[in-house]
Amino acid sequence: MPGTHASDSLYHRLFAHPEMVADLLRGFLDPAMLAELDLDHLRRHNTKFTSRKGERRRSDVVWEIPTRNGSTLFVLLLLEFQSEVVEWMALRVDVYTGLLYQQLVHERRLKESDGLPPVLPIVLFNGEPRWNAATSLRSLIRLPETSSLWQFQPEMRYHVMDEGAYPRDLLERSPFVTAILFRMEHPVDPEAMVRAARDVSEWFSMHPDGPPVKHLFLELIQAGLARLKVDPLPTIPDDLQEVVIMLTARVEKWAKDYEQKGMQQGMQQGMQQGQAKLLLNLLQERFGLIPESIQKQVTSAGLDDINAWACKLFKADSLQAVFQ
Repeated sequence: MPGTHASDSLYHRLFAHPEMVADLLRGFLDPAMLAELDLDHLRRHNTKFTSRKGERRRSDVVWEIPTRNGSTLFVLLLLEFQSEVVEWMALRVDVYTGLLYQQLVHERRLKESDGLPPVLPIVLFNGEPRWNAATSLRSLIRLPETSSLWQFQPEMRYHVMDEGAYPRDLLERSPFVTAILFRMEHPVDPEAMVRAARDVSEWFSMHPDGPPVKHLFLELIQAGLARLKVDPLPTIPDDLQEVVIMLTARVEKWAKDYEQKGMQQGMQQGMQQGQAKLLLNLLQERFGLIPESIQKQVTSAGLDDINAWACKLFKADSLQAVFQ
């Protein structure tokens, strides 16, 4: 996860409140599943999961939720802040589920006659690339479809909540505060950040008995403005309504600056693409077919590197010499 995104500590503090977890589930879980759950009586479960280094994973939380049929569902909430998609997430979910079951047995909360309680693993992802990893463990297992060994393979699935994948208009219409959280984590411009700040201020005005997390949304606003590189970065007041007034007064200037920066970045990107294409054409005329690895190296390089390679082009006796 890029450094300007809300930290895992911030998310951990947000979702340490049962009201926030219930809001997340109500806003982004299938209604058929919601109908089975009593979200008014969530209870935090103290886990003992550890990372590969033996450190406790602060970003994974487990909540117990009573179901309408009298049983208990354990929601395993994995908060992912990495910039890259975790390809082996289905395996991690399977391991954590096993650890949870072992803990319940060790604590003598389960009897053999009880069987195992259901688990709902949810991955909440706020990275920039869209989540495309396999969501089932069986998808990772390499076996022919007709193999008789499938009957012995583990089955595990998880549900993904990819913040950046939800349509913006859907989030803006949503009555849930976690939808505003998603908008703050992925602002498209300063005006979008101001609208999100205004909406979260109104939400807390309408929910005076809501979770005590106003100060955390102030941190989210600060992080979102830093991500947008507004200049100068303002000091955020302690009151949400004051924040909205302050942002509204400044948003017009920020919007103009942001648009100008976007135009400059677009021009630079266009120059880079044009120079890269020209260099590849010259390389092909001089040395013949260009390997795909070199093509990728050139198209992803900055203007300084492209110009340096172009200067070497006509003196080099081989393609490799250009890129030494």
